[in-house]
Amino acid sequence: MAYLGWAMGSICLIGGGIISFYNNCLLGSLHETGGKRHIRYRDLAGHIYGKGMYRATWFVQYFNLSIANIGTIILAGEALKAIWGAFSDNTSVKLAGWIVIAGICFGLFAFVVPNLHALRFFSTCSLFLSLIYTCIAIAIAFSDGLRSAPRDYSLKGTKADRTFNAIGALATIAFAYNTGILPEMQSTIRQPTTTNIYKALGMQFTVGTFPFLVLTFVGYWAYGNAANPYLLLSLGGPKSLVTIANAAAFLQAIVSLHIYATPMYEFMDTYFARKDQSDWSLHSMLVRFITRGTYITVSTFLGALLPFFGDFIALTGAMAAFPLESGIVHHMYLKVKGKGFSIWRLIWHWSIVVISAVLTIVTCVAAIHYIISDSTYYHAFADI
Repeated sequence: MAYLGWAMGSICLIGGGIISFYNNCLLGSLHETGGKRHIRYRDLAGHIYGKGMYRATWFVQYFNLSIANIGTIILAGEALKAIWGAFSDNTSVKLAGWIVIAGICFGLFAFVVPNLHALRFFSTCSLFLSLIYTCIAIAIAFSDGLRSAPRDYSLKGTKADRTFNAIGALATIAFAYNTGILPEMQSTIRQPTTTNIYKALGMQFTVGTFPFLVLTFVGYWAYGNAANPYLLLSLGGPKSLVTIANAAAFLQAIVSLHIYATPMYEFMDTYFARKDQSDWSLHSMLVRFITRGTYITVSTFLGALLPFFGDFIALTGAMAAFPLESGIVHHMYLKVKGKGFSIWRLIWHWSIVVISAVLTIVTCVAAIHYIISDSTYYHAFADI
C-alpha cells in the first residue's frame, strides 16, 4: 500500500485476490487430467508438455520455494529480535544471530515432522497463530491511528523510485495470494478433489483473506508510508501484546516454512530414503537430519547474509506467482480444454499468458534492482 497509495493499492489488492482465485480454480480443474491424478505441479506440467517442461517447472518451483523459505527465516529472525528488544536493552545479538537461532528451530521442526500428513495438528495451530497476531496487530494499529498525528500517504522517492516501488509491490501482492504448490496440496484432499479444492479456495480467498486485507488497510491508515514491511515493528501498543503477536508470528513461520519446503523435502526423501523403512528408522532419521539440516543451514546462511525480507518476497512473487500460477496455468488450460473455445475465450486466455510473461520480466528486474541496491547500501550480515 505504501508503494501504491490508497486508490491503486486498494484496486491491486482486491483485484489481485479475485484474479488469483480464478487462476487457482483453473489450476485445480486440471488436477485430474488424462485419466490420472497429478500430485505434483511438475507432474502436471510434464504430462501436458513433456520431460523438458517437467524439468523446467521443477527448477522454477523449487528455486522460488527456496527463496520464499529464506524470506520466512528472515521474518522469524525479525520476530525473535523484536521479542528480545521489547524487554532488554542488550543489543549484542544482531539480526543475523536471531536468524541463526530461528534456523536452528526450523531445522529441529523439520526433523521431527517427517511429512505433510504428520503436519495436520500443526496446520490447525498455524491457523490460530495467524489469527492471534493478525487480530492483535489490527487492534493496536487502529488504536495507534486514533492517537497519532496526521500521516503522510504520499509516494516517496523520485519518479524512477516510485515506478520500481509500484512494480515491486505488484510482485509482493502476487506472492501473498499464491502458493506455487496447489497440486501438492490438492493431492491430500479427499474425492472429489476438484469440487473440494474449489470449496477450499473459496474459503481461503474469503474468510482467510479478509483479516489480512483489514490488517493491510488499517496498518496503512495508521502509519502511512512509514509503515514497516514487517508491520509488527510499527506497532506502538502494550509490549506484552506486541510480544505475543511476534511470538505467534515466529511459531506460525515455522509451520509455514515446513509446508513450502515439503516439495524439496519430498524430493530428497524420495532420492535418499528407503521405501521399505518407516519414517523413524535409523536410516530415515539420518537422511532427514543430513538433507533437511543442510537445506535449512544454507537457507539460514543466505538469510543472515542478505536480510532483505521485502526484496526476497518481491523476487519470489515475480519468478513464481506470475509464471507458475498465472501464465502457465492459462496455457495448460488451453492445451487441455481449449478445443472448441470461442475466439473471444481464446483471446482472453492468451492475453493472460502474454501479460503474465511481461509482468514476470518487469517485476524480476525491479526485485533484482532492489536486492542489488540494498546489497550496496547495507553490509553483509546487516542488522536492519
